[in-house]
Amino acid sequence: MRADEFLKKYGLDGSDDKADHSLRGKSLERALHPSQPRSGTPHDWEDWEKFQASEAEKASTTPSDKKPHDK
Repeated sequence: MRADEFLKKYGLDGSDDKADHSLRGKSLERALHPSQPRSGTPHDWEDWEKFQASEAEKASTTPSDKKPHDK
């Protein structure tokens, strides 16, 4: 096995170190990993608080709490 093949196999070749600094890359990062907004209107903050509450509710819900659908 050649050195470049070894490095690529174990992810040490550095090909993934290039971050996408384009507008598209930044918007994709924000969509996949939402964080607290830095600014916005009061309506934006209300939406953010509702989102946080719904995520906390999803996390606290256990599978035994869910009821099967009746047909």
